[in-house]
Amino acid sequence: MSEIKVPAMGESITEGTVSRWLVKEGETVNQGDVLLELETDKVNIEISAEESGVLEKIIRQEGETVEIGETIGTLGAGTGGGSGAPASQPAAEQQQAAAPAPEAVAVAVATPPAAAAPESSENGTKTASPAARKLARERGIELDQVQSKDPIGRVYQEDVKSHNTQAPASTPDPASKAPAAPASAPAAGGSTYAKPVERQRMSRRRATIAKRLVEAQQTAAMLTTFNEVDMTAIMDVRKRRKDKFKEKHDIGLGFMSFFTKAVVGALKKFPTINAEIDGEDVVLKKYYDIGIAVSAKEGLVVPVVRDADRLGFAEIEKSIADLASKARSNSLALSDLQGGTFTITNGGTFGSLLSTPILNTPQVGILGMHKIQLRPVAIDAERMENRPMMYIALSYDHRIIDGSEAVRFLVTVKELLEDPESLLIEG
Repeated sequence: MSEIKVPAMGESITEGTVSRWLVKEGETVNQGDVLLELETDKVNIEISAEESGVLEKIIRQEGETVEIGETIGTLGAGTGGGSGAPASQPAAEQQQAAAPAPEAVAVAVATPPAAAAPESSENGTKTASPAARKLARERGIELDQVQSKDPIGRVYQEDVKSHNTQAPASTPDPASKAPAAPASAPAAGGSTYAKPVERQRMSRRRATIAKRLVEAQQTAAMLTTFNEVDMTAIMDVRKRRKDKFKEKHDIGLGFMSFFTKAVVGALKKFPTINAEIDGEDVVLKKYYDIGIAVSAKEGLVVPVVRDADRLGFAEIEKSIADLASKARSNSLALSDLQGGTFTITNGGTFGSLLSTPILNTPQVGILGMHKIQLRPVAIDAERMENRPMMYIALSYDHRIIDGSEAVRFLVTVKELLEDPESLLIEG
């Protein structure tokens, strides 16, 4: 028998949540087969069988939190089991092997109903997984009322979910008839109706995003400054060059390469914005790994374009396209997400006209892009023109970045974008 353990997943990850088991107890697996999916703060990880055999026991159920190195299941050699062996067979064999004396066997044979009774804890309630207890508390369900499908009576999360959708099979507790503070509105005939709600468990990644955003606001002295960019020159370059660019590099010429180049040029002039705080030290980073915020199914992720200062426009566009594709297919590796020095986020893709982005700590700066919108602009004292304009926002940590520095950084980004040819020199 071998143990299935949670593997090391990177220095910043110490635990995860069992997302789903892909194999049931008693099923045969081959070496390399995926046993389960583990959800972490950053990516989902598949855990595969290190050898062929039979999944004897699932120790940690779906929804439970597990730590690095923890045993979450056991894999047997499979002799005498087979792929169709029932999940209860290993437990029965263990009970027989653990019998200390013939007298104990006699008692077990003489009282078969007791062996089939649900296992109880010291306080008389059913034994249940942590995830099941949590869900039962949230839904106001007594565990003693939940019917378990487990051979030894242990209640799991799926049992609680099933109980919630079933009508009571026996006479309800008189206490349940007592009227509580009504959460329903009276109908026309004097009766009441329940307003429909749906409760969804927050994914681990979403919970982590929420936690880090709150931490960023609580720990950093965050401030945001704004400016606007006339996108006329960039749109003209893209219009003139996009076909040749696509033909030569097999990738479209988007806006993100211009913004990445402009950010790198500005960071070189204002290195404190490419830093982080470590205790009472300021760590100035002499490299430019730019995080690009991407909206994925389970929330925002920020994969990193490495050494952006050394990349050309086509290389930046290809890197961003590749990372975005991996993010949406949930195939990002930890190395894709770690170590960014500055972040760019584009709310304009969803129609946002203006926003104040939150820092991606421990970084001390983040640039927000927004929707390009035609607006009347004064060209000089006598002329007005409709120009494609974009508001840009820089959120920064005021603990190490002065307001004047932040404003000059954003003005530099604006000037580089409005003169795209300068990006070849400044970048």
